[in-house]
Amino acid sequence: MSAIARRLNLDRKTVRRFRDTDLDQLLASARDRRPNGVLEPFKPYLNARFIEAQGQVSGTQLFLEVQARGYQGSRQVVRKHLAALRVGTAEPVRADIPSPRKITSWIMRPSETLTESQDQRLLEVRLACSDITRACDLARAFADLVRHQRGYLLLEWIRQAEQDAPKPMKGFAGFLGQDLDAVTAGLTLPWSSGVVEGRVNRVNTLKRAMYGRASFELLRTRILTRP
Repeated sequence: MSAIARRLNLDRKTVRRFRDTDLDQLLASARDRRPNGVLEPFKPYLNARFIEAQGQVSGTQLFLEVQARGYQGSRQVVRKHLAALRVGTAEPVRADIPSPRKITSWIMRPSETLTESQDQRLLEVRLACSDITRACDLARAFADLVRHQRGYLLLEWIRQAEQDAPKPMKGFAGFLGQDLDAVTAGLTLPWSSGVVEGRVNRVNTLKRAMYGRASFELLRTRILTRP
């Protein structure tokens, strides 16, 4: 399986699935999945046309319309979806909701670096959820404190976050308040503990790589030797 995976540039799990699954079952699952995937981007249009025509529209007509819009699947798949719409068994169209990771990246980046479409999507998300709106405002204000070393504004930021921020952000603000002097210094002074943290990380990496394989003397030598 490893050799086949390397030769075909596939994951071992994929190779194992093809090895252990009956051919007829693989073909049936491919037939079930692929048409739906091809039609998925066009379902909102088909549903809207079906409602607009009050159901009085043919599958052939809809097929020609979506084909003109880039659909590359078969006519039968369109007819099947139209039949499901008529009997009320069609699956609801999945909303195009951006992932939390994507929303977070939009929030944490400076607004001037966002594209027009990204800025519009973020605006839509903010309008849809008041908690995200407040979290976005506070996150960008905190990012501004970090980028421009405005530690003198930290206490006011913590007060605002503890007043009306979403619960996770309130917890973060409370955590900062427990060590206010140190955090304020980190957001004000030009010095950083990044070098120390880097050294600690290097030592831990050496220890884990050598655990059970070498003596303490070799570990000491590697740690004291400058890379």
